[in-house]
Amino acid sequence: MKCQVEHLCKDIVEVHQDLIKLGKCKPTTDPEIVELSKRFDRLLNEYLRIAKQ
Repeated sequence: MKCQVEHLCKDIVEVHQDLIKLGKCKPTTDPEIVELSKRFDRLLNEYLRIAKQ
């Protein structure tokens, strides 16, 4: 489980950084931003689900 959490945290940081970079040059309604935002939400929800266990 520890390995899974570490991998999840790494993914969360990477997606967050990508969102910041893309957000500087694209509107928030851009399909790429929207999909990345959805992925970020899924990762955070997964992290919270694991953290509650």
